[in-house]
Amino acid sequence: MAKLRMSWPNRITLGRIFMTGPFVIAMLNINEPQYQPWARYGALAVFVVIAISDGLDGFLARRNNSVTMLGTFLDPLADKLLITCCCLLLAAKKTAVPGMELPDWVVVLIIGKDLYITLGFVVVYLITSEMKIAPVTMGKACTTLQISMVAAILLWPDVRGLFPGFSYVVLFLWWSAAASAVGSVIIYTRKGTQYLNEFEQQMMKNK
Repeated sequence: MAKLRMSWPNRITLGRIFMTGPFVIAMLNINEPQYQPWARYGALAVFVVIAISDGLDGFLARRNNSVTMLGTFLDPLADKLLITCCCLLLAAKKTAVPGMELPDWVVVLIIGKDLYITLGFVVVYLITSEMKIAPVTMGKACTTLQISMVAAILLWPDVRGLFPGFSYVVLFLWWSAAASAVGSVIIYTRKGTQYLNEFEQQMMKNK
């Protein structure tokens, strides 16, 4: 019986998922006096490693022509898990960066987008019996803005003294991440509807 081989891109993606645990632990302690500011630095360091590995696994998969269905499923799962944890932790009073708490409406739009798109994939699968996972440019831009937003918030306590205008950068990233989430929902809805219409037409032709 042949052994199932795990490709390096998939191993890196799994590593990203596992590293979410240490990130959450560090975030849970960022406002504890005995761990300041090292818990925040630790969370930022882990987050940067995860962000870099996010680009690395995709690069290796394309370069080695080793794109797999497992990787296609795991990659967005890793992104959504990390971003969901980030949004919830950065919005909660106990774990938010003081003075730069993530607004509830940003959290709702970002997490709501992920839930909506995930539900859409499930609906498409139930109707067509096909797992249709096709990232779009807006979706990738949305992920990039969300990662930049989280990094900027974690850096804000150190950077604000050097660059007073950095607060406006963070605010811009809030709005951009939220707007791109709305844009992603619109684009995925349009593409999903189009795919279902094409599937229905094909089924009618086959009758």
